Amino acid sequence: MENCCNDKACEVEALQERQSSVLKIVLLINAVMFVAEMTAGLMSGSISLVADSLDMLGDSLVYGFSIYVVARGARMKAISALFKGGIMAMFGLFVLGQAIYRILFPHVPVFEAIGTFGMLALIANSLCLLLLWRHRSDDINMRSVWLCSRNDIIANVSVILAGVGVWLMHSGWPDILVGLALSALFLRSALFVLRGAITELKGINV
Repeated sequence: MENCCNDKACEVEALQERQSSVLKIVLLINAVMFVAEMTAGLMSGSISLVADSLDMLGDSLVYGFSIYVVARGARMKAISALFKGGIMAMFGLFVLGQAIYRILFPHVPVFEAIGTFGMLALIANSLCLLLLWRHRSDDINMRSVWLCSRNDIIANVSVILAGVGVWLMHSGWPDILVGLALSALFLRSALFVLRGAITELKGINV
């Protein structure tokens, strides 16, 4: 009798189990960092930290939904990608609104909190990216999850730079500019994911 792992169905099942395990780990990491960054962002008055924490929350929801669709068909995975794109767009618009508010009502955030929690978030998301790396080309579900994680790294570095800028300039403008940049990144990624999901759904329906 042939070994089960030589069977295509068994290989797919094993892959799905690995994907699910990885997603559960990154979900937990993002949920913990959401609480930490949101608390620090609200206490320090930092747009960039609040924005990054909301991104962590969005990622937690995304990963949870991704776990649900790991063992499901291509259609459900494409719908999952649509959901992720929608979350990216929603948070992009929210951050844009927060940045505009800070332009109208200036405030100098606490740069120590921005730098410290920005660095912690960078470490956490680097771990997530490393865990997701081998699965980035598995399917549209894991590809969109990996894209979220990659964007998080860019966002974290930007937050750290915002903290440095606030420290050097004694102004809230670096924090605002990073908020605007993160908003643009989220909206651009949302468009990319949504286009891919719509194309996938059209292919399935043909």
